[in-house]
Formats: sequence, structure tokens, C-alpha cells
Amino acid sequence: MTLSQLSQHYQLRTQLKKDEEMLFNLRMAATPSGHALDGMPKAPGVHDKVGAIAIAIVDMEERIKYLKIQISEGEKDISAWIGAISNDQTRLIFRLRFIGGLTWAEVAKIIGGRNTEAGVRMTCYRYLNAQPEDGSL
Repeated sequence: MTLSQLSQHYQLRTQLKKDEEMLFNLRMAATPSGHALDGMPKAPGVHDKVGAIAIAIVDMEERIKYLKIQISEGEKDISAWIGAISNDQTRLIFRLRFIGGLTWAEVAKIIGGRNTEAGVRMTCYRYLNAQPEDGSL
């Protein structure tokens, strides 16, 4: 497994989180809201706000479904590779970062002790650099 493959998987997870948040916001925007009853005419032209949002919601749902499939396919290999790491702490760092999708700061906080963001990141990079070029263990 290479850093590039792991990073690509992490980016997919990050994008999924962003897209799920955007979908939530779109759904909130589609809920009915109170209209100001001021009696003043509105801007000319007709537009269907709810219809436009509905299209965006369906689009985002499809995007999320696609990302989940991509993540699921990659996670099988990554999870098996991480499971073969002999050091418990290193294995946990990889699992939290690349399967859990946590930031390095969040990983360091969970690992605890005197581990810092830079420390857990370096543990990851050192382990990857110590692996054979073909990515096997």
C-alpha cells in the first residue's frame, strides 16, 4: 500500500463528509419558510426555488452513493493491509486516519500520551517508508 493510495482514500472520505453536510443543508433549504407579508411586489420573473433545490438534492444523493461505493471498494484492501501491521499503536494510527477519516490532530488526541499531530504523522510516514517498494508486507 502506498501513501498515494491511502491519501486518495482519505480524500474520498473527506469529500463524502462535505457532500453529506451539503445534502443536509440543501434539505434544510427545501423546507418551507415563512414569507414576509409586506404586500410589496417581488422581483419580476418566476422561478421554482423548491424545484431547483430538489434537483440539487437528487444530484447530491447520487454523488454520495457513488462516493460510498468507491470508499467501500477501496476500504476492503486498505483494511486488510492495516490489519497486517504488527505494532498495535501504528495499526491504530492507520485505522483512525485512513478508515476513520480523522485528522492527524484527532488521531493524536485519541492515541493520547505525549503523541502530537506531527508525531503520529511521522509514525505513519516512517512505517510506509520502511515497506518494500511493491507495497507488500
